[in-house]
Amino acid sequence: MRSVTKRTTALAAVAITGASLLGATPSAAAATEPWCPEVPGHRVECDTITRPLVADRPELGTVSVGYAVVRRSALDRPAAGTIAVNPGGPGNPALPLTSAYLGLLTPLLADHDLLLVDPRGTGVSSPLDCGITTADLLGTTQGRRTAVARCGNNLGPRAGGYTSAATADDLDAVRARLGAAKLDLVGESYGTYLMQIYAQRHPRQVRSITLSGVLPLDFDTFQRPGARAFTMTLRRICERSKACDGAAAVRDLRTFAAAVRKRPVPLSIKVGTEKRVVEFGEEWLTRLAIQNSTSGTGADPRAPSLIGAFPALIHDAARGDFTRLTAAVQQVVGAEGEEPNSSLGISVACNDYPRAWSVDAAPARRRRQYDRALARTDPAGFGAFSPAAAAAATFWSGDICLEWPRQSSTRPHPVSDDFPDVPALVLTGDLDAITPDSDAAKVARRFKRSRLISVPNMGHVPDLDPSGCVSGIVAGFVAEGTPGPTACLKRIPPIAVDPAEVNRSRPDPRP
Repeated sequence: MRSVTKRTTALAAVAITGASLLGATPSAAAATEPWCPEVPGHRVECDTITRPLVADRPELGTVSVGYAVVRRSALDRPAAGTIAVNPGGPGNPALPLTSAYLGLLTPLLADHDLLLVDPRGTGVSSPLDCGITTADLLGTTQGRRTAVARCGNNLGPRAGGYTSAATADDLDAVRARLGAAKLDLVGESYGTYLMQIYAQRHPRQVRSITLSGVLPLDFDTFQRPGARAFTMTLRRICERSKACDGAAAVRDLRTFAAAVRKRPVPLSIKVGTEKRVVEFGEEWLTRLAIQNSTSGTGADPRAPSLIGAFPALIHDAARGDFTRLTAAVQQVVGAEGEEPNSSLGISVACNDYPRAWSVDAAPARRRRQYDRALARTDPAGFGAFSPAAAAAATFWSGDICLEWPRQSSTRPHPVSDDFPDVPALVLTGDLDAITPDSDAAKVARRFKRSRLISVPNMGHVPDLDPSGCVSGIVAGFVAEGTPGPTACLKRIPPIAVDPAEVNRSRPDPRP
């Protein structure tokens, strides 16, 4: 979810061992496509497969799905398995992250093949453009809803081709073309949602499943788990770093949330070469906290991070000093790096994800249904935030799809507990406020042979751990069906946290 969570940048940043592998020398076999990655010591096979845009609607055309297979180095022996990966989003292509996956899965690549597929609508797989941008998703609430409606209207019936079920079926079509009997699935962030759908649609083709930063198929569209988890994250980073008082940080958070709920703070930031005023209200605060702050946390524990700055940031903001807050918003809005396909991300979210309204209802009725559902929630279940603000914390939650056209909408994939009886490794970072521990535990319970591991001092997508501990656990699990020893988790260091300068003189909090 790079448009908001910087997921792509974080994953690429930790490809310490894999980054040096790409482009150093020619691959073992000539690339068949100009976009085919080169991996020294491995034969890489790249191709495309043509798929219907919408099943049973040939008049809507087709999409081209591109993929790469990094063959095992020991080609004189049959493959021990084929590992299929997805980096999330929705909207992140897999092929640009080849080096990151080489770093994560290095111990397996002697005898396993690695399959990377750019999901339809991204990368080399018929990229989608419905007229929505990352800037649209960072705008006002109504502006975001309007942009999403415009996207759906531009796509019309073609929108029905951009679903997780269709992407899962594309993956299976590639698997069948390659002649792989089963897949070892590795999904991260939204990729965990996708791989769960693949497992339900193609259960006989799954050998094992690894889920990192887990999004349940029936996640809470009001974001209660993330809102509650953020409070715990503040307490944990303060306790472990000794740089702040966790209870005081939570009090500051409640104070500032209440203040900007009543009266937003105008912040001057730079977008490209232009200056823009952001009206920083509670919805912006929940996005900064729940959606942005813990993405990639722990990838470099010594480096400055948004969550590491949060106790001091919120301490200052609660007392009327917005210098650190402005810098944090500037960091989010002006972040550099490869963007995912926002058009694909919104289409999948509005087609697939849980909704608090009927798909068949007109927008006005949807609004009434949503408002009634939100009013029935218990405000105590949202931590320091109000229910309405927490619900709007992520680009895929709340009422973002309220105006998605009825004729463009599909019905969400049916949610059930019917998963294949295969080994499942469920990884969660204990600092993650995007897909917290409680979400991971919910998914782990649905697999008969699951192992749930909460990784200390890591945020969203814990396999970003640079120590090699988590990648070793993943490799052991894929190879043997069990993660093996996990004692190394205790050695993952706490992240750096800016000290909250409690004794500094600050203006009084606003009423």
